[in-house]
Amino acid sequence: MTSPALDRRALSDFRALAGRIDGNGPRYTSYPTADRFHNGPDLSLYHDALDACRADAPAPLSLYLHIPFCENICYYCGCNKIITRDHGRSARYVSYLGREMALVAGRLGARRQVIQSHWGGGTPTFLNPDEMRRVMALLNTHFDLAGEGEHSIEIDPRRVDRDRMALLAELGFNRVSLGVQDFDAEVQQAIHRIQPFQETRAVVDAARALGFRSVSLDLIYGLPHQTAARFGRTIDQVLALRPDRLSVYSYAHLPHVFKPQRRIDEQALPPAGEKLDILVSTIERLTAEGYVYIGMDHFALPDDDLAVAQREGRLQRNFQGYSTHAGYDQVGLGISAIGAIAGRYVQNARTLDDYYGALDQGRLPLARGVAMTGDDHLRREIIGDLMCHGVLDLPAIEARHGIDFNEAFAAELAELERLAADGLVCREPGRLTVTPLGRLLVRRVAMVFDRYLRDDAAQPADNGVRAANDGTRPIRIVPRYSRVV
Repeated sequence: MTSPALDRRALSDFRALAGRIDGNGPRYTSYPTADRFHNGPDLSLYHDALDACRADAPAPLSLYLHIPFCENICYYCGCNKIITRDHGRSARYVSYLGREMALVAGRLGARRQVIQSHWGGGTPTFLNPDEMRRVMALLNTHFDLAGEGEHSIEIDPRRVDRDRMALLAELGFNRVSLGVQDFDAEVQQAIHRIQPFQETRAVVDAARALGFRSVSLDLIYGLPHQTAARFGRTIDQVLALRPDRLSVYSYAHLPHVFKPQRRIDEQALPPAGEKLDILVSTIERLTAEGYVYIGMDHFALPDDDLAVAQREGRLQRNFQGYSTHAGYDQVGLGISAIGAIAGRYVQNARTLDDYYGALDQGRLPLARGVAMTGDDHLRREIIGDLMCHGVLDLPAIEARHGIDFNEAFAAELAELERLAADGLVCREPGRLTVTPLGRLLVRRVAMVFDRYLRDDAAQPADNGVRAANDGTRPIRIVPRYSRVV
């Protein structure tokens, strides 16, 4: 299964429509989205999830591990991170990760296979080599990391050398994701992240020489001093590296939420029209150079596992964005990590004190979560099909869920008529297809099926902003690197 190819007409129409209909909303790395999780749920939510997962053995798992430490702050960043040069703090963290793994694995029973794993942060390579070996040994004690699986890690090219890359290969990582953001010197200065091109090239070259299966680069557009021409030069340099995958994220300037962003000069941020030009020109250039537009902000070479998964109908979205392995429960380890297990979402404590305190008491460090309803399962499937495959097979959905689609989604179908008039979707008997233009605005199409947003719209307005269910923040588009989804 594959989505229609992008073309110049779609990009031209996108330029005309984006400002009018592409409003704030979720990225749908989960449904319900993380702002719908409940604070302080009963621990039985997590226990029930793991017990149900245990009953599903020997199905393999996906795993996310969060390392929060960074030596330096990048002003744009909204990750859950701890800025420190005290490497002694990571030794304690590794010890507590081992406690958490033991609790989770004990509940799961038999040593479960992990088909997909990802270390994120923060900066996972903040850990010294011995600590990295210890974490991997702990993982292999409690889980079975499948050799044929995808095992990835986020790295800061400024903090690794060839020896460290060799260690990552030795430990079993086969995919690396490198943060770049932009190679322009003035942009780097403005975001407090000086990273020369040659430094990044050396890491990419080492990864290739060591046989890593996939190398991914992360870029951000909408940063201070960026223009379409300047970002185009960064794309030239990126193409010289020919990464297997690319993520091109939109910068969301939310200084009232993420304090480091207060150090960014708002006057230097590109205006909306220029930011849109950056995105459109980037998509044009990457697709012209042979990259497959996976969706949202992801691109991949045609032979990369991500593009193959899309062609074969195996693509899914999880908390890292688009992913190659569909249908597996995901276990989250470390502070703020989110798990998606047996129809429940569970998120760990966001601070070290709360995380350590829970584990000192011998309990899982659960802070937030939600159990999915039958309606949630149905809508998650619909949203996933739209965002990953661009097609809804209505009779198949009706058969799986015992519904009459036209009756169950009458309000949604009426709204889709308006999107069809804008050229985003095409309705045919028994089928709904996202057009090439709609793929560029697929999040807007998916929002039609978000019952929570629909319920919000039916409530009295609160100055145009809906408070999240924890009362602490409004819902808004947030970049992936913020880990708020």
